Amino acid sequence: MKNSVAISTMDGEDFAAGDAFKPFSIQSISKVFNLALAKRLCDDDLWSRVGVEPSGNAFNSLSQLEYEHGIPRNPFINAGALVITDSIISRSSEPVDVILKFARSCAGNPDITYNEEVFRSELAHGHRNRALINYLCSFDNIANDTEQILTTYFYQFSLAMSCMDLARSFRFLANAGRMPGSVSPILSSHQTRRINSLMMTCGTYDEAGEFAFHVGLPCKSGVGGGIVAIVPKQMSICVWSPALGPKGNSLAGMRALELFCQKTGLAIF
Repeated sequence: MKNSVAISTMDGEDFAAGDAFKPFSIQSISKVFNLALAKRLCDDDLWSRVGVEPSGNAFNSLSQLEYEHGIPRNPFINAGALVITDSIISRSSEPVDVILKFARSCAGNPDITYNEEVFRSELAHGHRNRALINYLCSFDNIANDTEQILTTYFYQFSLAMSCMDLARSFRFLANAGRMPGSVSPILSSHQTRRINSLMMTCGTYDEAGEFAFHVGLPCKSGVGGGIVAIVPKQMSICVWSPALGPKGNSLAGMRALELFCQKTGLAIF
């Protein structure tokens, strides 16, 4: 079983244990990169098309999208992430390259790439996402070609990054939108606060309440077994362990973050 943890601090120190430099499919963690990128490109337009509330349902729920007339509850469920991808495509002629370059820039690692095998699997089996995007179209909440959106979306899910890559790349969210030592911000402090708030309330599927209760940090998880957590003004942490609980979150990863917060006293509450 693969297990790893990486910590990257605001003063430039990195700590790692286990397979912290082994790339894995980050899956839904990529939604944070896309949201940050979309906020850079088209912040004002986003919130009329996607909400900011926890879903309380599965991340790929069709019934909730129909009930709420095509406005996804938040950017971290699949329907919301499809809308975010659509908004990036509206402002980029090469969205797959733009997303990859953004992830590489955040991590400081030019070798990050997409896993083509994972991409092909997502493309072949993404039937629920195809249904979601058709629902979104029926409510006029999609502006671009659906196949281009799905291709871009499946590529973002196939990003292969290590725990250390992710810990380093999320430091701007712990530092008011700016990478430590950088002059140019990635996001404004206001935009950063909004993303951290969404990670806190919506970042771990329909288990966000459990994470807030037991961990107490803004987190984003993925079904690849990774979880990234933010300690504002101090560090970002990534844990990876592929065994998942019933809600799609890493069992060992959640426990590791809980123990970390208990032993260090680092939490936002």
